Amino acid sequence: MPEKTSNGSKNKKGKKPLIWMAFSLIALLLSVVIVFGLTNLLVIFGGSHIKNDFEGKRYDCILVLGAGLYPDGTPSEMLADRLDIAIDLYKKGVSEVIVLSGDRSDERNYDEVGAMERYCLEKGVPAEAIEIDGQGYSTYESIRNLKNGGKYKNTVIVTQKYHLYRAIYIAEKLDVSADGANATLKKYSGQGARGFREFGARTKDFFKVFFK
Repeated sequence: MPEKTSNGSKNKKGKKPLIWMAFSLIALLLSVVIVFGLTNLLVIFGGSHIKNDFEGKRYDCILVLGAGLYPDGTPSEMLADRLDIAIDLYKKGVSEVIVLSGDRSDERNYDEVGAMERYCLEKGVPAEAIEIDGQGYSTYESIRNLKNGGKYKNTVIVTQKYHLYRAIYIAEKLDVSADGANATLKKYSGQGARGFREFGARTKDFFKVFFK
């Protein structure tokens, strides 16, 4: 009988660390979910300055955020839609300047802003109305570069709606007055994966602007 009692006590003692580990893991997972969920809500509510009507509005510039190129060097479907919206706003007189911000890390092999510029020129935008930011490697950097340039106090940011919330939130936190123009013109393939990445990106940039 004593041996059974001893074995029973050992089993109970052995289970306690496992129970605490399970509780700790659950608490950690809940904390992560809460942090990601809360920061996403704050970014979405804080970056909700999205307009559908720009009639009579005037801005210092129209900022177009990069969205990748096809292998042949032409703008991706999403990027082309962003450019079309920006060009339409320019032609309506919303601003006299279009700022194209994207990756020009290797002008010979990957020149995102060069492709964006050619697209605008082909659509009738004069070269003098186009400004290039070839160091827009991320949403944060594109908006920070605009601010650091010191030329533009207010802007229209053009990108798809799921991305606009974060872009406008960053702008507001960097003291750039910004409204958003929604460039979601259709359903895009791979949007589920983009939405998942955006969930994490909102949290990342929330802390980035918080600790700037």
